[in-house]
Amino acid sequence: MNTQQSQNTNSTTNTANTNAVNISSVEEYFQLVETKVNADSALTRATAETTPQQNANWFDAVPSTFTAAQRAHTTILHAGLTMAHDLFIQSAFRGLGYKVQAMDVPDNAALQVGREFGNRGQCNPTYFTVGNLVKQLQALEASGMSKPHIIENYLFATAGSCGPCRFGTYVTEYRKALRDSGFEGFRVIMFQQAGGMKQAAGQDMGLKIDTEFFLFMSKAIVLGDVLNALTYRIRPYEIEPGRTDAVIKNAKERIAQAFESRKGLLKALWQTRKEIAAIKVDRTQVKPKVAIIGEFWAMTTEGDGNYKMHRFLEQEGAEVDIQLVVNWGLYLLWGAKFDTQTRMQLKGVDKGGRDGSKFALENVNATKKIWMLRTAETFMRGLFYGYAKLLGLRDYHLPDMNHIAQISHAFYDNNLRGGEGHMEVGKLIHNVVDQKVNMTLSIKPFGCMPSSAVSDGVQSLITEMYPASIFLPIETNGDGAVNVYSRVQMQLFKAKQMAERELHEGLAELNLSPAEFKNLVVNSPKFSSASYRSPHAGACTALDVLADIRNHQKPWLLRHAQSTLNIFKRTAHHHKQNTLLAVERAALSFKQRKQPSAEMAVKFVEL
Repeated sequence: MNTQQSQNTNSTTNTANTNAVNISSVEEYFQLVETKVNADSALTRATAETTPQQNANWFDAVPSTFTAAQRAHTTILHAGLTMAHDLFIQSAFRGLGYKVQAMDVPDNAALQVGREFGNRGQCNPTYFTVGNLVKQLQALEASGMSKPHIIENYLFATAGSCGPCRFGTYVTEYRKALRDSGFEGFRVIMFQQAGGMKQAAGQDMGLKIDTEFFLFMSKAIVLGDVLNALTYRIRPYEIEPGRTDAVIKNAKERIAQAFESRKGLLKALWQTRKEIAAIKVDRTQVKPKVAIIGEFWAMTTEGDGNYKMHRFLEQEGAEVDIQLVVNWGLYLLWGAKFDTQTRMQLKGVDKGGRDGSKFALENVNATKKIWMLRTAETFMRGLFYGYAKLLGLRDYHLPDMNHIAQISHAFYDNNLRGGEGHMEVGKLIHNVVDQKVNMTLSIKPFGCMPSSAVSDGVQSLITEMYPASIFLPIETNGDGAVNVYSRVQMQLFKAKQMAERELHEGLAELNLSPAEFKNLVVNSPKFSSASYRSPHAGACTALDVLADIRNHQKPWLLRHAQSTLNIFKRTAHHHKQNTLLAVERAALSFKQRKQPSAEMAVKFVEL
């Protein structure tokens, strides 16, 4: 045994002596290293020259081919908005001749799948949406379909964007998750939000994006918005529990069928209007109104992605003021107009093309572009108000994006983009200054860069300027629902106290008891109709109804004279100016109360 160990030791020593080099100085050591590096580099170059195919750069293929010849056997999967929107978009696609399937609302099971196959450190919507797609494909495979069949006969269509947000890298996450889950080559088609009809052209395209496509999709999105707005406006005050959901369910099926058959849409909407108007409501119930703002997907989804927050708030006795999808479209149009008008003021024309900016005005008729953007906004607003009137959604006002930009610019520069940008700040200011709601809830995903900076940073300054405001930012990550619910309940309790106090003060002014107030409303066919809406007078709906009753106690001639006078006085315009002045006064007051160093945190615009 000792002899064997001795032999091994001698062998090791001889090997070490063979590889050893006598070095007498540091300079000699560095020279030796340089010689070795040069030798390795030469070997690498020689290998690359003899095998050039192994030296190609890595390329991540983007399978997205969808031709007209594939349309008949290809099913388009989609999801991402509310259940009403997804259903109507599915039906609109089918009406245009496509095979389309709307996927289920992403749930916690989809979240776990997304975490399994997605990259680490992604934001919540990435995991939910990516996982929801992989989960759907796994369900198709479990039903008996082979993976090659799924890859050949299915594709996924979704929206895309860019900016300081992971939303711009979703397509990469989809490819990574699809590859790792065994669906390498599955096609993902991305619609760029700012691409317009230029993003898909050619007669051989499987997805033909033309005027008819945009018209159908616009109708589907707007009708989803109108129906959702009616649902959240009526359901908290329904006398018969579950009646609103039953009516809206029938309405969705009726409208979806009209989209698919491409006939009978107006008839379906008129039938829906009559059924909605027949719902009996009691708007004397004191329910604090809660506006939901924040990151687009987190505040829009109706599933586990935001802890089903809309339903939870209603169960806790609140009325939810939702954000419509059309608002996002108006914001994108505003941004395009703002950027174009700003570039028009430059001394020279910035360079476009491959080496320039994609927003450049080189070889672009800027005046025509502005005109087209204004036409698109007019169309969008007209379509919304037309369907709103047809379905009985009264006194609903889409946001004035110029006004939102003005009141928020002092705190969040309009040139900064990402997420909802200044619009999220403007919404909070609008809610507080104009007493639009009792409470504002900002929902954002864990890890959302743009929304976190706004909610956790800029919004805190707004609430400090208005101490009476109730603002709560929450982060969603799929876990910790109990903690989130507890925080919401605490703030909701304060909002309800505020709403009750305001209503009691109003009742005292009219010498009415709560019982008398309820009798006046319930026994009135107009006030008890779900389709009636009292003009805005306070933060909660009961206060609006009370102010409406007080107005109806005036003589008929006086009421109409005041209404006519308000039209000539441009009351809405003056109200916006008063809001802007109120914000400026609050900002200056805040600036005076704070130390000079506060100016480094907030930029107050002197007007």
